[in-house]
Amino acid sequence: MAEVRVPFLLGHAEIAFLFHVERQTSQRWRTAGTLDEPDLIASGNPYWLLSTAMRLDGEGNREADRERLAAYKAGIPLGYDPEDKENLPVVVGIQEAARVLGQNVQTISRWRNRHKIAEADLLVSGSPLWLLETILDDARQRQRQRQRTIVASEVAALRAGQRAPQKPRGRRPSTPEASPPRQPPPAAQTFTSAEHVAAAEFLASVLAQGYSVTIKPRP
Repeated sequence: MAEVRVPFLLGHAEIAFLFHVERQTSQRWRTAGTLDEPDLIASGNPYWLLSTAMRLDGEGNREADRERLAAYKAGIPLGYDPEDKENLPVVVGIQEAARVLGQNVQTISRWRNRHKIAEADLLVSGSPLWLLETILDDARQRQRQRQRTIVASEVAALRAGQRAPQKPRGRRPSTPEASPPRQPPPAAQTFTSAEHVAAAEFLASVLAQGYSVTIKPRP
């Protein structure tokens, strides 16, 4: 597959790295409105274009480290800055990829661990991101051998800009609110030592749904 250019995208970890601060500081900048609203929400996580993050440079005592900026760019050889989110290609996280392929998040995690899906175009703040076209091209190549499907309605929704909102952060409101019915927990899964990435993602997914987890090692 031909190499394609990918946009420079930063999460809180990359912004913190760039400005020599803690990740929590970047999150506080967002809460205070110092950091602009995200240019992209993927799998419930916020991401910013490099040009958006660089607006912080020179504000107050905030200064981007030029060496770290160069190192960040060097780590993405085919990267570029669209400069405006209107020019941003369709980028998906693991949740959107799962919907496009008619699977659940745990399946996509296993495919990643076993190299049965295209390598992520970016790894931002520890989360994989793909160009939508990367996911579609990979699925088309695997359709005959692995009966991979593409859910056209999900593709159309993403191209139309329809996405799930960001995951809620911070304290819950003091006023009680009606909670939607909780989904049943996912089926138990067994992971080997070679599948630590998939195991970690499965664990995070279960905990995010409000369930507790008991880990029972087996020989």
